[in-house]
Amino acid sequence: MAKPLAGVRVVEMGTYITGPAAAMHLADLGADVVKVERPGEGDPFRAFKGGLYSPHFQTYNRNKRSIALDNARAEDRTTFHALIATADVFIHNFRPGVAERLGAGEEELRRIRPNLIYCAISGFGATGPKRDYPVYDTVAQAASGYLWQLLPPDKPRVIGPAIADAVAGIYAAMGILAALVERQRTGKGRRLDISMLEAMAYFNLDSFTHHFSVGEVMGPLSRPSVSQSYVFECADGKWIAIHLSSPTKFWEGLLRATQQEPLAKDPRFAERLERIANQQALIEILTPVFLQHSREEWCRRLAAEGVPHAPVYNSSEALEDPQAQHLKLKVTVPGSPMGHFTTVRSPYNFDGQIDTDIIPPPTLDEHGDEIRAELALRKAGKSS
Repeated sequence: MAKPLAGVRVVEMGTYITGPAAAMHLADLGADVVKVERPGEGDPFRAFKGGLYSPHFQTYNRNKRSIALDNARAEDRTTFHALIATADVFIHNFRPGVAERLGAGEEELRRIRPNLIYCAISGFGATGPKRDYPVYDTVAQAASGYLWQLLPPDKPRVIGPAIADAVAGIYAAMGILAALVERQRTGKGRRLDISMLEAMAYFNLDSFTHHFSVGEVMGPLSRPSVSQSYVFECADGKWIAIHLSSPTKFWEGLLRATQQEPLAKDPRFAERLERIANQQALIEILTPVFLQHSREEWCRRLAAEGVPHAPVYNSSEALEDPQAQHLKLKVTVPGSPMGHFTTVRSPYNFDGQIDTDIIPPPTLDEHGDEIRAELALRKAGKSS
């Protein structure tokens, strides 16, 4: 299957999530991504659970090639610069100033490849009073106002996956794609600076818009109450999620499915705004109702009434759902240190085709000899 970014070369000098995630999104679209790693240890995410092939590393590094280079060594820096001469995009997520020390600063690389698209991902930005602060996912979530909306009201603690890291990687990939399109028109490269703080503030736009427009500071229950979203435990100990939104037909369908039609005349729930104001009371009424039947039975009843719902799956269940199986979301390919690699395919469907052509994440320096041979062949071709 032909991929949209076939022929584009990306050199990634990324660690942990943001840089590797940005490069992986481009790799999923067909770019040739060469991941430059430190000899012997590689991306620190490799060793997060021991060894050099942790699930953390696997998550953000499929469809890439790996070469181990120590840019403190003159020979390796020469190889790195030769690689840059073939690149369309360079990505790093070092703190400001580190790339320059590694011979990977924009000015140096642009002398080698003038139309290079240079992407620098940071925590708090390339300038400003906090530019040198150490930043990880939780820090960026908190600083952007997003974590405030996730903290459980009764027992506040950090929950959920690495959202800020992943979001910054997605926005970085989007910016790079825009720069590639522009370069087709102008022939010129771009420098793209993107920080986790900027990415998460943008991702958190709805919260800021409410504050700017009506002075509302949204909290963890703001959106669920307005959207009329619920989760209920069922008789089998499994959970179900329901999202009624604003159409009255969904509310009426829920009442029929749960045989709670009298609630339609209860003044606390007769109108949508009342249901929003009294959501907790409604939850207390429906909680014992949902404990009367299994999740499967509730799914059947809600589907029959056209109510938006889904089982609250965990990662061992979600990809086994008939719809997920129909979409072929789970892909297993041979060739990793475990003998095979299973992942979730990219979400793009170009011309009605899904892409299940996936290369497992590389072992450290797996493609070092191959890439050096390519560079040597290119040099020989230029010399002849």
